[in-house]
Amino acid sequence: MTGRRRIEVVELRRVRLPLVHRFQTSSHAKRELEHVLVTLTDTDGAVGWGEIASPSGPFYGAETVESCWAVARDHLAPMVLRTAWEHPTDLAAALGRVRGNHFARAGFDVAAWALWSAAEGTALAHALGGTRGSVEAGVSLGIEPTVDDLLAQVRLRVDEGYRRIKLKIAPGWDVEPVRAVRAAHPDVPLHVDANGAYQDVPEHRAVLAELDGLGLLMIEQPFASRALVAHAALQDRIDTPVCLDESVEEVDDLVTALRLGAVRVLNVKVSRMGGLTHAVRAHDLAREHGVPVWCGGMHEFGIGRAANVALSALPGFTLPSDVSGSDKYYARDVTTRPIVSTDGLVEVPAVPGLGWDADLTYIGERTTDRLVLRADTDADGRSPARGTRG
Repeated sequence: MTGRRRIEVVELRRVRLPLVHRFQTSSHAKRELEHVLVTLTDTDGAVGWGEIASPSGPFYGAETVESCWAVARDHLAPMVLRTAWEHPTDLAAALGRVRGNHFARAGFDVAAWALWSAAEGTALAHALGGTRGSVEAGVSLGIEPTVDDLLAQVRLRVDEGYRRIKLKIAPGWDVEPVRAVRAAHPDVPLHVDANGAYQDVPEHRAVLAELDGLGLLMIEQPFASRALVAHAALQDRIDTPVCLDESVEEVDDLVTALRLGAVRVLNVKVSRMGGLTHAVRAHDLAREHGVPVWCGGMHEFGIGRAANVALSALPGFTLPSDVSGSDKYYARDVTTRPIVSTDGLVEVPAVPGLGWDADLTYIGERTTDRLVLRADTDADGRSPARGTRG
């Protein structure tokens, strides 16, 4: 199907799911998550699902569920309803008028890609340029009450076949737990993620130097997001590759990081980059510069996780990605069938569209708020949005 496409209905749903295991990072802990699901329906009846996977609080970044809901309702949805587009990248360009708000924009961008690929009869991974039939899955483990608790979690995930273990670290929870995990699993690919919790000061540099001797795949985001010079200086001092996450929200951020020598591995997150469109561009640029990439996660529900799986099929994703099975996080997911990791591999769907269907019954049970916006097109072709709470 070709030609210009118009979205007739936008639905926003706030959905809350409990986590099966408490998850703690250097900044906060969580036992349940609330994300916003986005549904786009065009004038031909084609439907696409996306997910705004922002945290509830402004700790990972500035966006929250509340801020994303407001931006989606007041700006993005009306803009989508007014925009005619042929390809998802056209819609992404239009939404680029909204500065920042990457998580909010990502939900609409994923929905547009899901709708377009389904209407075109092609799998989402193929539409993005993916070449793999399955992707390697890693798993991310939070800060635990004790080292023994952490070792139990690592053993469980290693036994499940995950190809890489990521450990969250923070000042006071770093060298000792990482050394214990490395001693228990000398051959398991292991990396650490600080979420910007360290500073470029002597005592923290000493900790990072100790971690450098533990055979890690990478040290992810040790310093604050804008501290690119500090990351570059650290990379000059250690052999372990420095991986950037929060530092790269725009492709231009990656250009700067590459020029400074601040990044040797890139975590590409669909949500952080503002959607699949910009995530693919970041992948392409990193690949041009010989920087390996992997797909990071935000504890996405099945909709967002499906987009991550599709993205991870691209050729530059040479490291295991955070596309672990749904059961790692949720007893029941929002898709009719869960995403499954078998021996550390997740199958990439070959069917048209996203590859997983939304479980409307369960989504309805877990929805805390719902808003439907429709387009009324006047004689001049303008489409003011009308909203209805549900």
